[in-house]
Amino acid sequence: MLKKILILTVVLLLLAYLAVAMTRLNRQPADAVCTDLAVTVDADGQEGDFITPADIKHLLQKDGLYPKGKKLDSIRCRDIEACLDKSPFIKEAECFKSPTGQVCVKISQRIPVFRIMADNGEQYYLDSYGTVIPRSGYAAHLPVVTGHVTQKNAASLLVELGRCLQNDPFWNSQVEQVNVTPDGELEIVPRVGDHIVFLGKPRDIEGKLARLRTFYEKALNKVGWNKYARISLEFNNQIICTKNR
Repeated sequence: MLKKILILTVVLLLLAYLAVAMTRLNRQPADAVCTDLAVTVDADGQEGDFITPADIKHLLQKDGLYPKGKKLDSIRCRDIEACLDKSPFIKEAECFKSPTGQVCVKISQRIPVFRIMADNGEQYYLDSYGTVIPRSGYAAHLPVVTGHVTQKNAASLLVELGRCLQNDPFWNSQVEQVNVTPDGELEIVPRVGDHIVFLGKPRDIEGKLARLRTFYEKALNKVGWNKYARISLEFNNQIICTKNR
């Protein structure tokens, strides 16, 4: 028993020594300054970036928080995170100091699912959480939303559809345009097929798209993708088609 206690004591002392040694090793001198700002932008598979390391530098400079050349002890990572989180392009910002004297920033950018070109003249992007993203110098290849949509009702009208497109490569490729009618109903213009898909009110979008895909596979693959001018999924458990003339 005494031997076990002795071994346990030695192990605990060794762990304590290692912890103190690591702390002292990583501790910067009191007068150490930031050598650089290292920025990583997570695009989450998105082609191109809505925000770049140069944009991050500009945002921090604007608020007087650019860290390079400042004493490390004076740099507050929480202030940097709060500054960057205010950007509509950024979903989350994480900031920390490295043992080499760098201030590191990791950015998770917002991923748009629609490009809005509304009848009222508003133009912006919308992500799958319903967050409005201002237009930027980068032109994303996304389904375009037209018609009677505003920044106030965009989320309630489009979030469910946007998530369905984002989670399904087939629909993400097939949907070219979404039109919002004056009554707040949704119409889809597909990339393949000479028809308009009428979804009606933005309810049970996932179920409606599942029915449409089954219709594509079992009907349009046989009769042709240009046979119908309009395919309505407005009502449950039925699909109403209007033929092309």
